[in-house]
Amino acid sequence: MAQLTCLEICAGAGGQALGLEQAGFEPEALVEIDPACCSTLRLNRPQWHIVEGDLRQFQGKPFAGIDLLAGGVPCPPFSKAGKQLGQNDERDLFPEALRLVDECKPRAVMLENVRGFLDPVFEDYRLNLKRQFSKMGYETDWKLLNASDFGVSQLRPRVAIVAIRKELSDDFLWPLPHRNQPLTVGELLYDRMAAKGWRGAKAWKLKANKIAPTIVGGSKKHGGPDLGPTRAKRAWANLGVDGMGLANEPPAEEFIGRPKLTVPMVARLQGFPDTWHFAGKKTPAYRQVGNAFPPPVAQSVAAAIYQCLNCRTALAVSG
Repeated sequence: MAQLTCLEICAGAGGQALGLEQAGFEPEALVEIDPACCSTLRLNRPQWHIVEGDLRQFQGKPFAGIDLLAGGVPCPPFSKAGKQLGQNDERDLFPEALRLVDECKPRAVMLENVRGFLDPVFEDYRLNLKRQFSKMGYETDWKLLNASDFGVSQLRPRVAIVAIRKELSDDFLWPLPHRNQPLTVGELLYDRMAAKGWRGAKAWKLKANKIAPTIVGGSKKHGGPDLGPTRAKRAWANLGVDGMGLANEPPAEEFIGRPKLTVPMVARLQGFPDTWHFAGKKTPAYRQVGNAFPPPVAQSVAAAIYQCLNCRTALAVSG
């Protein structure tokens, strides 16, 4: 199959980038404003072209003709945890994404956002987005995807927005959920919990017998890392996890009580491979993990786009 190219905006710490890579896309550039995220991207993929800076200053014309423009535009404008200001939020970067689509004219677009994007209050916003894509020659659809349907051991609903050139759009099919259930928190993290010989690890594994609640990354305005609001912390407690903070290392042999997760444990719950490392200390590293698009979900959507685009490429070559 042919190698396809992509440009990724608001790349974060690489969750979507990993999924795109696994689906067969080669990035021509990744744009990200956060220095810690850029350090993580360079740490793991030194060969990638990382553009550190404000998306509003980035020009898409040099990337004209790429196959896919992808990105996770900021979610606070649509998040229930915020004020849901939508287009009135200065962090709304959908207009910039549309500008770049117009400038580089990709064959497909893949954007992701929070579940709140689908709330009734944003119906006009969504319809306007669809109209603007249509004017540029794209057929647009969106779908709420649960990470747990794609092998991720976590309840994490995210909205995927896919726009395909109209002449190609008939070949796009949304990915189907996996047949197998994801591992429980205990099954997934047992080896890490037991890494320092914790005697309670086996009992903890049995107690942590469900998938995780949604992991949240938090914002820079708040303090150190924890596992979310009160309701989330209760859910973690039911799994035998102390959600009030994160640990620097797994529990020691004689540890008693509920253990805290470490950043590598949370990264695994997000679907990152253990080989992907996060730059910075615990708080910025956890924020990167918690705000990421789970790579397996990104890979599933990107693979569907890849198949659509490659199908037409193959037909053009054979014709």
